[in-house]
Amino acid sequence: MSDLGSEELEEEGENDIGEYEGARNEAGERHGRGKARLPNGDTYEGSYEFGKRHGQGTYKFKNGARYIGEYFRNKKHGQGTFIYPDGSRYEGEWANDQRHGHGVYYYVNNDTYTGEWFSHQRHGQGTYLYAETGSKYVGTWVNGQQEGAAELIHLNHRYQGKFLNKNPVGPGKYIFDVGCEQHGEYRLTDMERGEEEEEEELVTVVPKWKATKITELALWTPALPKEPTSADGPGQEGPGAESAGEPGEEAQALLEGFEGETDMRPGDEDADVLREESREYDQEEFRYDVDEGNINSEEEETRQSDLQD
Repeated sequence: MSDLGSEELEEEGENDIGEYEGARNEAGERHGRGKARLPNGDTYEGSYEFGKRHGQGTYKFKNGARYIGEYFRNKKHGQGTFIYPDGSRYEGEWANDQRHGHGVYYYVNNDTYTGEWFSHQRHGQGTYLYAETGSKYVGTWVNGQQEGAAELIHLNHRYQGKFLNKNPVGPGKYIFDVGCEQHGEYRLTDMERGEEEEEEELVTVVPKWKATKITELALWTPALPKEPTSADGPGQEGPGAESAGEPGEEAQALLEGFEGETDMRPGDEDADVLREESREYDQEEFRYDVDEGNINSEEEETRQSDLQD
């Protein structure tokens, strides 16, 4: 979901005098605690310094939006909370009237983003939680987009790899709760979407997953082996780590279902887009989920039941 909120709502400057009730300095400037009603219907109550909003205050827009936090010379600066007209809100750091630093954005659909901001956009390390599915993206953001090293965590598996323009790209791996890892890579493929007469073809880029191998997880244990060898050591689950050992029966069953290339649909991180795709494909997993080339919970349970039989 877009986090642009209502930053287009501009606060009127104090040159638009309006009505004011409060302290002033010797020069007649608003200075100290005061209340103001601006000509456009907005109101401000809080601290002033030399005629400007400065310090702690509350600014209420006539459309219902409001900001409660710190000001520096008429600019939102420091810690503050902005509640937008649609009910979404941002709590965190501000600089020069923009979300900047660390903060949490609570979306109207109950999604949340917690992490770093730069010039009003998600930028740096952050976590986006999708309330509808419980999935979350943990990793790097660039100018508001999912980009760089990240981990997509779902209910029964997770994916570790890199992203570019919100799409998974290059080498990565799926880690399944059944105790195995599927290694492979995403390749971006151009797919024709349609063609209008005497117009250029509409083409979109779709990430396609190419599975290469299945390995078992190497579980870490604090007990030292009796006869340690150079190949022994604690297992790792971080990006790029590969586990030793041949795949077990469950892993082999997974491998049989994931040989070759499979399509993986990209999508926007916004939950409204997620809902539309969920309805279209009649499933509840995350957009980069295993439903198009990997395993979902029902398939996983079916395979385990078959193995037990």
